[in-house]
Amino acid sequence: MTDKHGGNVYKYKNYIDFSANINPLGMPESVRKAVVESADLCEIYPDPFCTELVGKISDYEKIPPSCIVCGNGADDLIYRIVSALRPEKAVLCVPCFSEYTKALKENNCRITEYFLSEKNGFDIMSDFIDYLNHDTDIVFLCSPNNPTGKTVNIDFLENIAEKCLQNDIVLVCDECFMDFVCDGKNKSSRNFINSRTIILKAFTKIYAMAGLRLGYAVFGSEELAEKVRSSGQYWSVSVPAQRGGIAALDENDYLLTTVQFIKKEREFLTTELSEMGLKVFESEANFIFFENNLPLDRLLEKEKILIRNCNNYSGLKNGFFRIAVKTHQENIIFVSALRRILNG
Repeated sequence: MTDKHGGNVYKYKNYIDFSANINPLGMPESVRKAVVESADLCEIYPDPFCTELVGKISDYEKIPPSCIVCGNGADDLIYRIVSALRPEKAVLCVPCFSEYTKALKENNCRITEYFLSEKNGFDIMSDFIDYLNHDTDIVFLCSPNNPTGKTVNIDFLENIAEKCLQNDIVLVCDECFMDFVCDGKNKSSRNFINSRTIILKAFTKIYAMAGLRLGYAVFGSEELAEKVRSSGQYWSVSVPAQRGGIAALDENDYLLTTVQFIKKEREFLTTELSEMGLKVFESEANFIFFENNLPLDRLLEKEKILIRNCNNYSGLKNGFFRIAVKTHQENIIFVSALRRILNG
């Protein structure tokens, strides 16, 4: 499907949606129960400081509550970060999540794009460091990147963080898909967070809580955290989202099960697509990025299957697509439909 983002199930009812990258295991029952039981509290305003939720995140991330800010999804925090810090020049690796660009442009920030190359497998290369000079105010990096599924090499990411610190550049590391990555904790910028680092996380994808809208940011600086905390709307996180988030953070087994499930199904889909002759790029996330010259989104739509056409990502030409990793049964349905299309 061609859309600004995937997941338009309101328009396409009774379709199998591979366009949005949500955990196929579904929302944990403990989260669902907490959300339902929060109904009686919805007659009062939510805690604007998300005190209990922030306390749980603090224990989970092992970072002080004063360095954590919750928001109405990670998207909300992207806009609040840009609005609060008012950067004049930004650097983006493209293709990447379009909301970075939108937030920056709405605040009249100049953007320099570093183009990830198909020739290099869409990996970020060493020359990216040259973009991090004194006239840059903010950098957005997504790891694993959306739509490619690639993580940034951890040693290189540490070098980037250090260069940003030296040049007083705010480094925003979007790690909303990191929980799907095998050994993700060792690939996170959390391992060398400094006073110019902000890490974005979301409950949306990993806990299948997209409709509840809950994300948070971890800051290496209390001062930066307070600037962002003071921006945007006062009651940014609803009561059900806060209660759901508190319950989700106890779901350790669910996370481990998810990582293994995604790995197995991602390998299945990658093998199947490759055997059909599609050019598939290696992914570490819960989605797969591939190339083909047919209008696969339109052809699969006739099969009541939605995929993400990536032609509106900056830095990409036509012919790139992204699919979510879903349940094995759904993945088989997708593979069978795609095989019918490719075989005429």
